[in-house]
Amino acid sequence: MLQRVILDKRDFKLKTVFFQWEWMLVLLFILVNVMNANLSPYYLDYDNLRDATMGFLDKAFIVLPMVFVMILADIDISVASIVALSSVVMAVLYNSGVPMVLAILISLAVGTLAGLINGLLIVKFKELSAVIVTLITMILYRGIAYIILEDQASGNFPAWFKFFGWGYIGGVPFILIAFVMLAILFGIVLHKTTFGRTVYAIGSNPTASMFSGVQVNRVKLIVFTLTGLMSAVTAVFLTSKMGSTRPNVANMYELEVIAMVVLGGISTAGGKGKMIGAIIAVFLVGLLRYGLGLINVAAQTQLIIIGALLIVSVLIANLKRRKS
Repeated sequence: MLQRVILDKRDFKLKTVFFQWEWMLVLLFILVNVMNANLSPYYLDYDNLRDATMGFLDKAFIVLPMVFVMILADIDISVASIVALSSVVMAVLYNSGVPMVLAILISLAVGTLAGLINGLLIVKFKELSAVIVTLITMILYRGIAYIILEDQASGNFPAWFKFFGWGYIGGVPFILIAFVMLAILFGIVLHKTTFGRTVYAIGSNPTASMFSGVQVNRVKLIVFTLTGLMSAVTAVFLTSKMGSTRPNVANMYELEVIAMVVLGGISTAGGKGKMIGAIIAVFLVGLLRYGLGLINVAAQTQLIIIGALLIVSVLIANLKRRKS
């Protein structure tokens, strides 16, 4: 009679650890920095590197909840439109006499409500994929922003509002501090809590999760609502940086965010990926763009380079999964 032995611990293998996708990203991050340092003598200047984070971290706030969304095997392409709607509402309210603090809070509430609507539509109409639902709301939210402000700009914010986008605390950009704190929080929730484990379970097999008693609809509702809230947070930082807003702000943000998440090793099929990978990808793409900008590489060329990087990374990740 054969005996089956179940091991509660796996043998430590150095190869297994260092061939994880996150270590590949670290290596790629080092290569990008070495390349940028050789291309421009100004790249390694501390002040320049520190201030460069202000240029790309606003959209990084959306990356954090998007990791949850994609681990659920869903997607949200309405985030950029939520940014625009939240920004427009905040600007219009302030210029109508509403105190700036209250306008910010209402803007956050608008983004949260937009995410909640996305979640409700997705869980109520299961025959529609998240792509279809958020495509519809992407058009809807951007359209509402245009109805409110038409094709005009709105600004004239109080001087202190610039602090969100351009302020420092102890010589460190406030936006960087805020992102690091939220990234740690989201990482803990994803990897150290029951909610995070539930997200992985649903992404791996939603049907089995549902029959196991997991509140699948509730989890999806929370995740999409959170994505709306973080889109509104992005709206606050982006509007602060620009000093004004228009209905067409944050154009193509959804594609950049999704690209960062995929580059970070989050499986588009759901159930796999780590928050740290997405965070590394944020800085990898952001600093790559910054370095290319220093040598005056055109924005269109930058998109081609980043797109090629994304394609290569996805191919490598798929090859690794096939061999595992």
